[in-house]
Amino acid sequence: MRDETAVTQPQPETDPQWWRGAVIYQVYPRSFADGNGDGTGDLEGLRQRLPYLRDLGVDAIWVTPWYVSPLADGGYDVADYRAIDPAFGTIAQAERLIDEALTLGIRTIIDVVPNHVSDQHAWFQAALAAGPGSPERARFWFHPGKGENGDEIPTHWVSDFQGSTWTRTTNPDGTPGEWYLHLFAPAQPDVNWSHPEVVAEFEDVLRFWFDRGVAGIRIDSAALLIKDPELPEVPEHPGPGEHPHVDRDELHDVYRSWRAVADSYAGTRVLVGEVWLRDTDRFALYLRPDEMHTAFNFDFMARPWDAKELRESIELTLAAHGPVGAPATWVLSNHDVTRPVTRYGREDSSFAFTAKRFGTTTDLTVGLRRARAAAMLTAALPGSLYIYQGDELGLPEVEDLPLELLQDPMHFRSEGVDPGRDGCRVPLPWSGTSAPFGFSPAGATAKPWLPQPAGWSALTVEGQESDHASTLHLYRDVLALRRSEPTLGDGPLSWLDQLDTTDDVLAFARGDLVCVVNLGDAPAPLPAHTDILLTSAPLEAGLLPRDTAAWLRTARP
Repeated sequence: MRDETAVTQPQPETDPQWWRGAVIYQVYPRSFADGNGDGTGDLEGLRQRLPYLRDLGVDAIWVTPWYVSPLADGGYDVADYRAIDPAFGTIAQAERLIDEALTLGIRTIIDVVPNHVSDQHAWFQAALAAGPGSPERARFWFHPGKGENGDEIPTHWVSDFQGSTWTRTTNPDGTPGEWYLHLFAPAQPDVNWSHPEVVAEFEDVLRFWFDRGVAGIRIDSAALLIKDPELPEVPEHPGPGEHPHVDRDELHDVYRSWRAVADSYAGTRVLVGEVWLRDTDRFALYLRPDEMHTAFNFDFMARPWDAKELRESIELTLAAHGPVGAPATWVLSNHDVTRPVTRYGREDSSFAFTAKRFGTTTDLTVGLRRARAAAMLTAALPGSLYIYQGDELGLPEVEDLPLELLQDPMHFRSEGVDPGRDGCRVPLPWSGTSAPFGFSPAGATAKPWLPQPAGWSALTVEGQESDHASTLHLYRDVLALRRSEPTLGDGPLSWLDQLDTTDDVLAFARGDLVCVVNLGDAPAPLPAHTDILLTSAPLEAGLLPRDTAAWLRTARP
């Protein structure tokens, strides 16, 4: 039953600029909440937990792929964009979820994966059946191979999942056939964006979901779609726009067309790009007024827990966004990245996919303190804020999953060196003292698709509800203040360099609210203030302890 009395937020369609300072909660549906007891999270489970998200204080949810998929890459191998995977529910349930979330003041953003489809997609199956030179194969990147018998791979491009980007097909008579391109796993063949049917298909997918009320599209691997048709090898030092399959100039025509589709709908329908680029000038090009609304800021997420590093990232980010008038996005983790509680407790607290290894030690006590402070830091920065499910509970990465249960292709493509991303995708703990911790309904016999640690009994939503010092309460307090403070969200930032602090302290003002974060080893004095609004840990003799953040009120001008 919908709780009609609980609707406390305004109807979101009334704010055309909602995206500029929004708090967006990432839902990995397989692991959020299981509504039917089969051990897999689903749309019904998510719908039932919408009041939790309303009470947390979010403005939108971003739901990772819920489409029909063989799950060769956690749903990012899409077989049908116009159908919900039966493991998650139905189109009717998706429509109900979108509608009910909106009544609670929560918009819905969904994923679109334009670089590739599943090898079970009807187009790719038709391409395999049709054979070389067919119109069906023209939608993909098929190649006869090099060498006398086509035995040599067309390029030596390296997959984002490690290894080759080409897989050879087998002809009906059993002989080796053509090769096809996949920048990720072999089960994810890349589509050819020079083909007009590919362009038309994805624009129609956008319309399909905008017609059903989604407020935005998160664009996966947004900088990879266009390939150099000559298929050259990657230069040792490619210049801007010179990489054969990353950040090609023609990409901007794609996103201008997508923006035109989004702008044709009432209300603001946003485009959010997953754009991994070191070149901040090239990054900013995607955020021009006729392209994407925002793009993820991964540089900040990857930086170590170090004041100079984080300040440098903040300044670079704001400088890149300023000229195009786009708000920055701030995120500490997602479904691909080691959770902050674990990452910040390591000697090297930065993040890089290539550095992930089994057995990396961490101090979870230190990591949790830093993760709580980082939550306050990111929530105070100008722009929009993304929260990955479970971070508000202070969940650590699960690093001891049985090897036989691992499913992530990054693990297997690394020949077992990389633990993969399953550790941040373990189902959430909601209540109770033993698994499945309320993830599945009472009486369910199916186990969660990944096992939850026994120690998570102390981290459940139910357990943290009664503990006002818990991470859940900290997040609720942070988001409530962010909503009530007019200077937070989108807007200017002023560094407080005049403060007598060390290089280990970050301090900046958002109007009359000041955020101070101590990343050093010793307690630090607080700047002059009239009120302490919130701290991530208790003060010590009036000083800000190490790995602690504070929001202060200063005297109004």
